[in-house]
Formats: sequence, structure tokens, C-alpha cells
Amino acid sequence: MNAEPAAAPAKFGDYLELTKPRLSLLSVLTALVGYYAARPAPDGWKLGAVLIGTMLAAGGVASLNQWLERDTDARMSRTADRPIPAGKVPDGSAFVLGILMCIAALFLLFAKVNPLATLFTLLTIIAYLCWYTPAKRWSRWSTEIGALAGAFPPLIGWAAGEGRVSALGWILFGILFFWQVPHFMAVAWTYRRDYTAVAFPMLPVRDESGVWVAAWSFANTFLLLIVSVLPTVYGLASVWYAGAAVAAGLWFLWRAAQFMRPVGRDAAARKLFLTSITYLPLVLIALVADRLISAP
Repeated sequence: MNAEPAAAPAKFGDYLELTKPRLSLLSVLTALVGYYAARPAPDGWKLGAVLIGTMLAAGGVASLNQWLERDTDARMSRTADRPIPAGKVPDGSAFVLGILMCIAALFLLFAKVNPLATLFTLLTIIAYLCWYTPAKRWSRWSTEIGALAGAFPPLIGWAAGEGRVSALGWILFGILFFWQVPHFMAVAWTYRRDYTAVAFPMLPVRDESGVWVAAWSFANTFLLLIVSVLPTVYGLASVWYAGAAVAAGLWFLWRAAQFMRPVGRDAAARKLFLTSITYLPLVLIALVADRLISAP
């Protein structure tokens, strides 16, 4: 009997895919938004440490998340080709890579930035892996739990830039939190059949009509609009920023309102998703630019 051929060794690209570089980039960019919005004194070494540390943490969390979800990933069409279920990367290698990246991130941030930024990074890791990832299997609130975990990166950057977290840092946390709910509801509605196949009890699985999914998306988009103008209300940004935030927020809210219509809900979900990924950089860039231009 012929022995089965040995699996091909994992390539660099397979390990890179394991770190979800596009999703990890969002964490890095929002951390940098928090850093620059805090208007720190120029410090290239600290900036580099924030950039690399956040990148390592995000990549490590992504690797460990896929290690924890390798069974359900293998049963969903949208994730079956990920490195672990596709057999491109061994389970053990993914686990070791994730652990080492998270440890390296914490060490770098503690040594080169400050303990508070390190603490927020640790909270991100714990919230994502120990709370959000298992909650996807048993809780209807897993999306909101994940939104909490995903809102920490701006606090990492703000703590690095200021050494503490003041009001605007927490407002950024709120913007990231409320943005994620309609963003991921649109994703989950689009792929609800995949999530049903693995019995994830999230709202788009429980609400077959989509009425509550759309209403919850609209409510969080409305709250996002309110939170996004708070920097101007509290004198932390100019009216020019508020104008940009309101314009982008009303556009996002309009897409969320379209998602509430029963007819064409699937198409509206895709448009809501595309609007969400345009909205966030527009508002964050406007805020950082306003802060830097109006800096004393």
C-alpha cells in the first residue's frame, strides 16, 4: 500500500493570511488615529513601537481566533479555505505563532511605550479570545461583545500619545463600538446561512425576517451619529469636523434606513456594508486632521 503524500510545508503567504492582514490593519489604523488625535510630542521611536506592537497583537489574536474556531471554519463556505481548515497551516503552528506574536506585542509596548497602552492591548486580547470568540457559540450578544473588543485599539493609541485616556479617547472608543454593530450586522445578514449551519445564535440567525436585525442596525447607526459630534459639543474639535461627521453620519443612517425595508434587504445589506467601510476612514481622518490643524 502506498503511503499518502506528505502535506506541502506552509508558505509565508499562508502564515500571513492567518494573521488576517486586512482586519489587522483596521486595528493598527485606529490605534494610530487615537495616537495622533491625542496630539503627542514628536517621538518616532514611540510611534514605531505603537505601530509594530498593535500589528503584532492584531495578527496574534487573528491567528489564535482561527485556531479556536478551526472546527466551525471548516463547516462554513466563507471560511473553509482559511489556512487551518484548508490544511495549509498545522494547528500547532498557528497556536504557537499567535501566542508568540501576542507576547511580543505586550513586551514591546511595555518596554517602549507605557504600561497603560500595554494594559489596553492585554484587554483587547482577552476580550477577543476569552469573551467574544466563545460567545459566538452561545450568545445572541456576541456581535456587541466583539464590538467592545474591537473598540480598544484607539485607547491603545491614545494612552501611548497622552499617557492617560481623556474624554476624546473614550469618544473614539464609542465611535468604534457603535460603528461595528451595523457593519457586522450587514455582514452577518449576508452570510446568515453559514452562521445557521454552525448554530451560531447571533441575531441574524434568530431573526429570519431581518426586521430586528435592521432595526438594531439603524438604532446603533443613529447613536453613532450622536457620538460622532460629541468632540465638537465638548470643544475638542471644530465645527468643520462636526459638518463632516454629520454629513457622513446621515449618509450611513440613510443606508441603515434602506436596510429596514423588507423588499431588497439582501442588496441593502451589501450597500450598508460598503457604506460602513467608507464612513469610518472619512470620519476618523476628518477628526485627526481637525485636531492637528487646530493644535495650539
